Amino acid sequence: MQGMTPRAESTAELLAWLAALAQPTSLIELAAFVGCLVLAWGVVRLLRGREPRPGSVWFGEGIVDGVLFPLLALAFATVVRWIFVAHVPQLPQAVFRLVVPVLLSLAVIRLTVRVLHKTYPDSGVMRVVERSVSWVAWIAVVLWLTGVLPLLLAELDLIKWTFGGTAISVRNVLEGALTSVVVLVLALWLSSAFEARLLRGAGAHIGVRKMAANAVRALLLFVGLMLALSAAGIDLTALGVLGGAIGVGIGFGLQKLAANYVSGFVILAERAIRIGDLVKVDNFEGRITDISTRYTVIRAANGREAIVPNEMMIAQRVENSTLADTKMALTTVVQVAYGTDVPALMPRLSAAVAAVPRVQPEPAPQVMLTAFAADGLELTLAFWLADPENGLNNVRSDVNLAILRTLDEAGVEIPFPQRVVRQA
Repeated sequence: MQGMTPRAESTAELLAWLAALAQPTSLIELAAFVGCLVLAWGVVRLLRGREPRPGSVWFGEGIVDGVLFPLLALAFATVVRWIFVAHVPQLPQAVFRLVVPVLLSLAVIRLTVRVLHKTYPDSGVMRVVERSVSWVAWIAVVLWLTGVLPLLLAELDLIKWTFGGTAISVRNVLEGALTSVVVLVLALWLSSAFEARLLRGAGAHIGVRKMAANAVRALLLFVGLMLALSAAGIDLTALGVLGGAIGVGIGFGLQKLAANYVSGFVILAERAIRIGDLVKVDNFEGRITDISTRYTVIRAANGREAIVPNEMMIAQRVENSTLADTKMALTTVVQVAYGTDVPALMPRLSAAVAAVPRVQPEPAPQVMLTAFAADGLELTLAFWLADPENGLNNVRSDVNLAILRTLDEAGVEIPFPQRVVRQA
């Protein structure tokens, strides 16, 4: 093909490949490729077992929708292609020229989709990234098969500009962007796997493990970003000035954001506030459901959630009802009529409250005469719970019902408001 233009050479290669694909020998390659798919399916099925693994990056929801299946099929196809080249040179390699880049693109797509779905399950931006990666991967396959991709890359390599004394071409930018996506996806995958393994069975040390998981994720993303910039041809030494500018920006405009991040690590390290604690912050009371590096999520009993900046959790007073002990004291108040035999009634009320399933026997429930009200004698009943995370109002309702039954059985009247009108 000497003397031909690059475009004519690419067209000739495409026509030759199509002609080879139409030959009967392609059936041998097709059969070998089907064998590679069946073998890959069998290996994945053997490794996964009979039970599916929902959310798995390697195995996916089924068998063929994970990352492992296209990777194994690609590996087997590469080995078979090498065997054909070495021992059956008369085969034109038409089918494997098609399936190898297709499997490679499929593996990249599966990896990106699975990792982003697992890391950001409800993010709309990640959906756009997934679709973009899919389109880029399949377009690259089409351009490669048609022979246009080498020509396009050569043209893009000619478009250059200077950035800080370094010549950067459009090809460098595109390759750097693709490399950034792949590296960052791998970093997210590794950090998610590390976090899941670290938080498994964390128990009382979940705060420290959460801090370690956040630190590992930040470190992996930083290393991935540096590798991506290096792959794009950007001189990393030039980032020293940028780092200084960012430091100045943090010192002035981003100090609140930086304070929240630092406070998040302090909270997780000190363990004064932990996931699962019942707290009250700025007149909002609820249970801590998550502590991230920037904010803390508090969920109230009515389902409302408050996103509290971590700086507020450090700088303001926080009431933690379950810091030293998960047991929590509750009280309820009832009035009885004047003339009631209160000393005889108090043990019966205490026994009735102690019989409620979630009320703790130790410390035992207490009944106290706390006030001489206008309409009757005010009795306060105090009791303890060991599982406040299961709700407070429901157990208070059970206690009130037990008190009401006891008063009815004892014939004790709950007085109505009384007013004495005197006529002058």
